[in-house]
Amino acid sequence: MAELIEITSADDPRLSDYRDLRDVELRKSVEATEGLFLAEGEKVVRRAAAGRFTARSFLLAPRWVDGLKDVLDASESPCYVLSEQLIEEVTGFHVHRGALASMERRPLRTVGDVLQGARSVLVLEDLMDHANVGSIFRNGAALGFDAVLLAPRCADPLYRRAIKVSMGTVFAVPWTRITDWYDALPQLSAAGFTTVALTLADDSVPIEEAVAGLGKVALVLGSEGHGLSPRWEKAADRRAIIPMSAGVDSLNVAAATAVACYVTARR
Repeated sequence: MAELIEITSADDPRLSDYRDLRDVELRKSVEATEGLFLAEGEKVVRRAAAGRFTARSFLLAPRWVDGLKDVLDASESPCYVLSEQLIEEVTGFHVHRGALASMERRPLRTVGDVLQGARSVLVLEDLMDHANVGSIFRNGAALGFDAVLLAPRCADPLYRRAIKVSMGTVFAVPWTRITDWYDALPQLSAAGFTTVALTLADDSVPIEEAVAGLGKVALVLGSEGHGLSPRWEKAADRRAIIPMSAGVDSLNVAAATAVACYVTARR
């Protein structure tokens, strides 16, 4: 059972995991160095616990202690109880959900392990926005995709913003980072996946046509700005577009992923 510890000072050193949450670069450094990530909100904390992540500690406003009693009862980690005003002083913003947990990261899985038994996967190249990465995880989970692979420069799926936007699905969908960026798509093809790149290339066909009748599929999506790199665009087995009208040529990458996942799931 987690020990409930009442905290009365925002300067308490035991709260170091939760400081300065608005400073993205600082948090990236702290979380990488300490091997932790933060779950925010009751639902997300529950999903992290259900995913068998180990809590380093919890930080709760008093009104959330009873609501998370079952999670706290199953943990041996300390639970720091603070007023909402103190939580805001520590974190740097108003945590309106009133519940945070600092969780231990796990070693990244191998690509082969993540792809074991998978039939539909998402492959992301250089997506830098945490909200887009979180949205894509949520889309993939909702539409039955089995795994997500991220190129080395993609945003961290376990950053607080990504976790929050994903509604905790980053804890349920298997994922890892690709170490061999250059040959990543040919290696997926060799593993039996048909790689389908979402791109405005001249030889792109409608997504329905590109995925029709396929077995294992890997949807490949590029960065928010310039899209896929020339290497990945050319290396994909097929190139696809989402047909549009009114002079619009593209969607936000998270929205495009939702459409492509929906079509692919019903191939």
